[in-house]
Order: sequence, then structure tokens, then C-alpha cells
Amino acid sequence: MSAVEIVPLTEKHWEAVRAIYAEGIATGNATFETSVPSWEEWDAHHLPVCRLVAQKAGNVLGWAALSAVSRRYVYRGVAEVSVYIAERARGQGIGAALLAALITESERNGIWTLQAVIHAENSISIRVHQKAGFRIVGTRERIGFLNGRWRDTVLMERRSSIAGV
Repeated sequence: MSAVEIVPLTEKHWEAVRAIYAEGIATGNATFETSVPSWEEWDAHHLPVCRLVAQKAGNVLGWAALSAVSRRYVYRGVAEVSVYIAERARGQGIGAALLAALITESERNGIWTLQAVIHAENSISIRVHQKAGFRIVGTRERIGFLNGRWRDTVLMERRSSIAGV
């Protein structure tokens, strides 16, 4: 059996990335998005660096990417994390591997703070982020209304000890 390989995410991975994103949306616990954007929209809203897929034997099992938190110059080293794992691959450590690789890539690209906004019910994602060095900043209560109910999110962050010091 082949090992999981983490490689740069490109447009050629989009159909698999799109399908995994749709699975995350369907859970109701991964995002406030209700539909998957087009490649062009997704591409425009994510940084051009720090885009990764985890694949095994050529099959994409998960993806990770960063979005800018602000267009202001002072926040140029702050980005928001997205990590999505295919339903068939959850619980296999792929999310942790992608997050670790994303942290390394972000530091290589001068990102000094990563933030994650996670639905409060998504305890697995919160634990994975904590194990990767993220801390809980706080809970944003009733921040979004999704599928007929108010949802809380947990704001987490990780400050690099390498970039921006």
C-alpha cells in the first residue's frame, strides 16, 4: 500500500477538491458555505501559495489552503486555515498531516499567524488544531445562522516561532 503524499494543489485537482468540499458542506459542521464555488471563485479567495492536497495512489484524500484575513498591509502575515478531508479518509491522520505541512509552507512564505474558525460542534477539528499548536482565543456565540439555527464558532490561532519574529 502506498503512503500518503502531500503535493501542491493545482487546478488539475479541482474536481476531487470540489467533491471533498461538498462533503464538508453536507456535514453542516465544516463551513457556513452552502454550495461549492467555481474554481475561479475558489482560486480568487485563497492565497496563491500554501495550497496542498493529500493523495494516495493518485487519489485525493484531502486538501488545505489559506485565505487572507485582511487586505491591509499590516495583516499580510495573517491567514485563515481551511482543511477538508474526504469522508472515506477521515480518522486516518490525514488532517493532521495536511495541517503540519500547511504550517511549514506558511512559515516558508512569511505567514506569522494562522487562524482557524471552527464550528463549536466540530470537536475533532478543534483537537487536531490544538495538537498542531493552535490555541483557543474564544467562542463567537450565535455568529452565523445555518440550516435554521444559530451556530457558534471557536476562534483558534497559532503564532509562528519562525516567521515574523
